[in-house]
Amino acid sequence: MESYNQKIILENSNITLYIKREDQIHPYVSGNKFRKLKYNLVQAQKENKDTLLTFGGAFSNHILAVAAAGKEYGFKTIGIIRGEELEDKISENPTLKKAQEFGMFFNFISREDYRNKSSVVFTEKLKEKFGDFYLLPEGGTNDLAVKGCEEILTENDKEFDYICCAVGTGGTISGIINCSRDNQKVLGFPVLKNDFLPEDICRFAKNTNWELVSNFHFGSYGKVTNELIDFINRFYQNHEIPLDPIYTGKMVYGVLDLIENKWFPEQAKILMIHTGGLQGIAGMNKLLKQKNQTEIITHD
Repeated sequence: MESYNQKIILENSNITLYIKREDQIHPYVSGNKFRKLKYNLVQAQKENKDTLLTFGGAFSNHILAVAAAGKEYGFKTIGIIRGEELEDKISENPTLKKAQEFGMFFNFISREDYRNKSSVVFTEKLKEKFGDFYLLPEGGTNDLAVKGCEEILTENDKEFDYICCAVGTGGTISGIINCSRDNQKVLGFPVLKNDFLPEDICRFAKNTNWELVSNFHFGSYGKVTNELIDFINRFYQNHEIPLDPIYTGKMVYGVLDLIENKWFPEQAKILMIHTGGLQGIAGMNKLLKQKNQTEIITHD
C-alpha cells in the first residue's frame, strides 16, 4: 500500500518540510505496524502457522495491530500482556478492548515474568501452554519487519535531504536507513531512554548515514508533558494532521524545534515519517482526564 507526502507550511523559513502519512495506510494496522507485519504474515503462512503470539503493554499499538491483522488474514492471535492487574480492566482499556473484539486471547503475566519474554525457556513454556505458534517479538522488530520498513521510502522521496522518524525498538529506522540514499541523512528521535539503541540499530542497519537526536523523549516512553499535549493540539488545529503522544508527536516537536533553532542548513528539504499509533490517543486521554489535564483533540 502507498502513503502520501503532505506539505507543512512554515512561516518565515526557507526549509521545505513534508510529512509522509503512513498513518493512513490502514485504520488499525497503520504506519510502521503495517510495514513490520507484512512479511511476517507471509512467513507465518509459509510455515503453515495458524496462530500469532506476541507481547505488549496496556496501550500497545503492536498488540492491536496484530489482533487486527489476525482478524483480517485468518490467524488466531494471542497477546502476552505485561501486568496481571490489567486482566480485570479490559473494558476500561480502549486498546485491549478493541484487540479482544478482533478475537485476540490474552495471557496476563507479572512484570517480573515479562522480563523473561525473550528467553528460550519462557518460549518453551508458552508452547507447552498454547501449542504451536508464530512468534512475533515485542514491538514487532525482526529481520522481516526491517524488510517491510525498507519499503517506507519510495523513488518519490529521493529529493529530501533529511528523513526523520520516531524510534522505539529501532526496527523502523533501520529499514529507513537501509532504503535511504547516500546523500540523505536519517534522523531518529528516541521516545525512551535507552543507551542500547545505537547497538540495536547497528544489528539491522547497513548504512551509516544516521544520527539519533535524544533530547525529545519528554521523560521516556509513555511520558508526556502539558507542553507536548499543547503542541499536538496546536499542530492539529493548524495542519489538520493528528499526532500520537508516544511516538510521532515527540518527533514532530523535535524537528520543528531544530528548525526554529537553525539546526538544519539553509534550503534543507525534510521528510518526517508519520508512523501511526493514533489508537493510543484514547488511552492517553483517559489518563489525562483522571489527572484533570488538557486532553488531546481527537480527529473522529
